[in-house]
Amino acid sequence: MTNAIAISAGGQQSLALKKDGTVAQWGQTFGSVPAALTNAVAIASGTNFHVALLTNSTVLAWGNNSKGQTNVPSGLTNVVAIAAGGAHALALSSDGKVTA
Repeated sequence: MTNAIAISAGGQQSLALKKDGTVAQWGQTFGSVPAALTNAVAIASGTNFHVALLTNSTVLAWGNNSKGQTNVPSGLTNVVAIAAGGAHALALSSDGKVTA
């Protein structure tokens, strides 16, 4: 792999964010990287699921959704940072609000 600018690992799989905004995934995966994911600026991995922060300040999630961890709340915008844990994800908005 070349041109990686960030990495993330969770559960049994790993991600790499590439310089061009695409994401590579490997390991025991729970769903493929969404084909439309070409504009990521940050990535985070939980237990068998992933989230990506996009250039338009929105969030995309994929993978294991057994506890609703990939259900991005509708209307979630102006996100500046993301994080993921075991079965949850967090988003920090530009106004300082944290959404789980």
